Amino acid sequence: MNIQLVKGTKDLYGSEVLLWQQLEKNIRKLCATFGIGEMRTPMFEFTELFARGVGETTDIVQKEMYTFTDDGNRSLTLRPEGTAGTVRAYIEHGMHNQPQPTKLYYISPTFRCENTQAGRQRQFHQFGVEMFGSYSPAQDAEAISVATTFLEQLGVKNVELRINSLGCTECRNRYNEKLKQFISSHLDSLCDTCKQRYLKNPLRILDCKEQGCQNVIAQAPSVLECLDEECTAHFEKVQAILKEMGIAFTIDSKIVRGLDYYTRTVFEFVSDGLTVCGGGRYDQLVEECGGKPTGAVGFGMGMERLIMILQKQYGESELKNDTTIYIGAMGEKGLIQSQALTLQLRKQGIHAECDTVERSVKAQMKYANKINAHYSVIIGNTEIEQNQIELKNMKEGTKENIVLSDLIDVIKQRV
Repeated sequence: MNIQLVKGTKDLYGSEVLLWQQLEKNIRKLCATFGIGEMRTPMFEFTELFARGVGETTDIVQKEMYTFTDDGNRSLTLRPEGTAGTVRAYIEHGMHNQPQPTKLYYISPTFRCENTQAGRQRQFHQFGVEMFGSYSPAQDAEAISVATTFLEQLGVKNVELRINSLGCTECRNRYNEKLKQFISSHLDSLCDTCKQRYLKNPLRILDCKEQGCQNVIAQAPSVLECLDEECTAHFEKVQAILKEMGIAFTIDSKIVRGLDYYTRTVFEFVSDGLTVCGGGRYDQLVEECGGKPTGAVGFGMGMERLIMILQKQYGESELKNDTTIYIGAMGEKGLIQSQALTLQLRKQGIHAECDTVERSVKAQMKYANKINAHYSVIIGNTEIEQNQIELKNMKEGTKENIVLSDLIDVIKQRV
């Protein structure tokens, strides 16, 4: 029996991996223009970090984490999201001592033991941005503008930005009480999970996708009714900045996100009914993880979900890693010479290929076509002795004779 992929994982290769590389290149270029530096954290952390950071009542911590015990009897967990690890690194490396804000991004594999669905695997990848050191609404707007710019650059269609505010701890507590009071008369309509949430964290009920719970939620009071003056002013300023930036949005008071650390601004980007990006402010998380009180805001974007949406809107990727030149060989001297020339071309940054399986000349030319070579030559004893070769343009079918020793210079001039 052949060993196969683990459920919820995927191999990437060929044109698909070229698409991933292009997206990652776009991300790095984008983040450079926003002054955001890359952060790479370990794939696993102490379980306590995620329990404290993500929230013990969340589905992620209760149901979805890959947790194991190491030989030192320590509980470790594969990264289920990127923010908590980045916060831990921000604290541990004293980044608060640097000029603020500190702006970081990551492109990381992430792991959740959940039912696989469209654009979401058990191992998936997140592009995330975290910004530390500011409580200002301007930082919220900048984080949103990063995601907006990226989606615009990719040409993602039908994008809708939805924003909300959860307020500060006091606002949230007021809303929790108001929500519990409302839901108390509808408990029989909730799913079993939400009945537990009602006792521990009623705000999580707003995340539920069960139809019965959705029917109850539709009539629930708005969190915006519970914001104090300061939190209301913060949310209004976020909106004013976004309007001035030309970023369209709608207010959706049911957005709470699936993580407990969010405060004040939360947001989602939706395309064709699918959430492609989500984030918000988390002003208490740094302190909860052992650091000093620090304003912070960020977002996460699922790469698989994003690629699925792009392929649905534009079709499958046709990216190819075309070869500049294929150097074929006849005879032992030709084989040796072709290997040396190929290496010299590669050292010049030119994608060159040659025969390493000793095919016939006919088979070599078929191979050159299959790898989309732009040019090809065949080197044999005669070509070496006369220092002349025939350079073929594989796209146009034209041929020309050139000096063998000039091949590298000729190709360099044409690429």
